[in-house]
Amino acid sequence: MKTQHSWSVSRLAPASLACLAIALSLSGCGFGSSVKSTLLGDNTAKLGEPTPAPGVFGYAVADEPEAALAARAALNEGGNAADAAASAGFALAVTLPSRAGLGGGGACLISEPGHKPVALSFLPGAGTQAAGADRPAAVPEMARGLVALQARYGVLPLPAVLAPAEHLAGAGVPVSRALAADLNVVGNALLADPAARALFAPDGAVLAAGQTLRQPGLAASLIQLQQTGVLGFYQGPFAGTFVHDADQAGGGLTLADMQNVVPAYLSPAMAQYAGQNLYFLPAPADPQNQTLADFESLAHNAPPAPADSGALPASAGFAALDDKGGIVACAVTMDNLFGTGRIAGSTGILLAAAPHRMPVLAAGIATSPAGDFRAAATGTGQNQAALAAATGLFNALGGNAPAVPDPGRTNVISCPGHVPGGEKSCTAIADPRGLGLASGG
Repeated sequence: MKTQHSWSVSRLAPASLACLAIALSLSGCGFGSSVKSTLLGDNTAKLGEPTPAPGVFGYAVADEPEAALAARAALNEGGNAADAAASAGFALAVTLPSRAGLGGGGACLISEPGHKPVALSFLPGAGTQAAGADRPAAVPEMARGLVALQARYGVLPLPAVLAPAEHLAGAGVPVSRALAADLNVVGNALLADPAARALFAPDGAVLAAGQTLRQPGLAASLIQLQQTGVLGFYQGPFAGTFVHDADQAGGGLTLADMQNVVPAYLSPAMAQYAGQNLYFLPAPADPQNQTLADFESLAHNAPPAPADSGALPASAGFAALDDKGGIVACAVTMDNLFGTGRIAGSTGILLAAAPHRMPVLAAGIATSPAGDFRAAATGTGQNQAALAAATGLFNALGGNAPAVPDPGRTNVISCPGHVPGGEKSCTAIADPRGLGLASGG
């Protein structure tokens, strides 16, 4: 640790404003050049430039390539970071249903110029678990949360934000290496549900990377969301259809579960380091504020606390930066790979699992005292997720933390010159040990 870096922590009082894997060796001021060399040490993959994208300035990074491209498309259409992040989240629900979906949920950090950063929590919690629920499902909060994010902070019409996801679901999308890896983990266990088998093994064998995944039911649900809005989705006839189909799939949800879904806006966990203000996802997204604690350990050159020995649910991360310096960094989950492994009938929505253990959803951002964007990181990798995000952010701010063991992964956007003003200093990376993509420029 550089001795001139000061460290202090201050927690913001929780505020209800509701109607809300791993280390990067990205050291020092030469962030841009260091990411071109090695990311995690001499024996790891080399990292090139982020995928260039024409149009306005902005960056997007996600754990699955199509999601990053959807976010970048939103920026090119005149959208801001909130539009881009929402578009990425909906795209992930199509392209990486193992870790993201309309049946799941997540949390986001949001920072816009001139305003204090906030956290938006839309976690997929346990439902009523009605009688007969042999595989209890979580209450789906993804659509509610992403629409809340976009409605409050975005500038594009909702149909434009949803369009990439709808197209990917209806026309089909090549199975990414990220999804193929998760399909390989669960194997034939996913095929016990006839609806899941029809999607993920239409010819009898589980889809491999490059084969086409088509989800017409999910496409129809996304169209429904466009047409009726989020209230119709959660309180109208569609909600009744979803609850019925989820019940048939053993999920045990009720209409009241759907109607009671309300995202929560919360104060982030906050710290200061190297002259920057730091903000992290707070509890309940990060139940013990582990990302902040791990950052503090790195700042003091102390070993982070050992990761929890019990396996935590998988997650996915994404972030977007716009030309005004607005940043949104999110982590989402299905509370289990592929949730319950069952699909809610004609809706095409894969049900998230009712959580036995809450996942650690990890993300952090850094701004100047004036609020100009400096860096953002998301972390995944179950028990290593918090350390992933902390290390990515720490190294983006000039640290030199060592590589963290698998399965930790991190996505980073960094602008040493700050934005607005220092756009030429920016870069974005997706952990090369993972299978995501960074796009922008």
